[in-house]
Amino acid sequence: MPINSTNIRLFIPLLFCYNSNMKNYMLRLTLFTALFAGLCGALAAQTPLTIYAIKGPSGVGMIRLFDRPPALPGGPAKLEALAQADLMAAKFISGEAKIGILPANVAAKIASTGKPIQIAAVTGTGMLSLLTSDSAVRSIADLKGKSVEVAGQGATPDYVFRRILLSKGINPDKDIQLGYALAYPEIAQSLIAGRVSTALLPEPFATMARTGKPELRVVGDIQAEWVSAGGRGNYPMTVLVVDADYAKAQPAVIRTVLSALKDSIEWVVAHPAEAGALVEKYDLGLRAPVVTAAIPRSNYIFIPVKEARPSLEALYRTFLEFSPVSIGGALPANSFYLDL
Repeated sequence: MPINSTNIRLFIPLLFCYNSNMKNYMLRLTLFTALFAGLCGALAAQTPLTIYAIKGPSGVGMIRLFDRPPALPGGPAKLEALAQADLMAAKFISGEAKIGILPANVAAKIASTGKPIQIAAVTGTGMLSLLTSDSAVRSIADLKGKSVEVAGQGATPDYVFRRILLSKGINPDKDIQLGYALAYPEIAQSLIAGRVSTALLPEPFATMARTGKPELRVVGDIQAEWVSAGGRGNYPMTVLVVDADYAKAQPAVIRTVLSALKDSIEWVVAHPAEAGALVEKYDLGLRAPVVTAAIPRSNYIFIPVKEARPSLEALYRTFLEFSPVSIGGALPANSFYLDL
């Protein structure tokens, strides 16, 4: 008999009068609890799942899911792109979101509050570029005494860059002026207009700046410098997060979504022009030509969390070095890493 709301209404009275000699209340309660849990799991599987993305570069790797939502027991998944990461965080904190993209540090901070969320995979790794029009800046060592606009105070680019500066003997609080006043698109436009001479930018905004001002130069390789500064592989920028209770109840659904996301990322990397068109079609806040040009430099990748944990913990140790409160004051527990 299938478990549904009609059948449970028929079955509950039978549960308590099935055997007049069965006087063990705890046995009946156990049977009811098991039945109720089965019903909840069945109804959850029948409810369409919403997969949440973030507009901008974080959502690009997921874009084929918007066009071809994965088939799940409750019907095709729904895709929704939120304007920014704090809105995504709010949905996980409230329990509304069951699966979605977050910056790695934000996921750790939410988990530190006791909210049962887990990382399932890394979906994007380091894609930062140090751009300059200053002829005197040929290496990171040349930044001493300079001003650099940085994308995202207190976020991964900030602390990755600080760790690199320290490895070069540059005190980020004394030897260099780091600016955080501008949003990513504004930094790109300021580089193009000459209002800013040097900046650290992620993709696709670095590509946007270089397209608008071809004379901008890339200084060093931030991702390689991170490794030289003690990082473990390329640092994670975005992660796929799941509600732990949902993942425990619906492991097959989570596996299906993970497989579909992996396929989407691989398709995006292989088909940048088509992916760029879809990003514009589904209004993720970026123009198709910029996305198409940036994808080869953007490091969209699918890394299962078991493989990604060392690089995640290397990044988290850097957050602990500069701002322990930003990830809850300690490395996340083992339970933070999904084990399917």
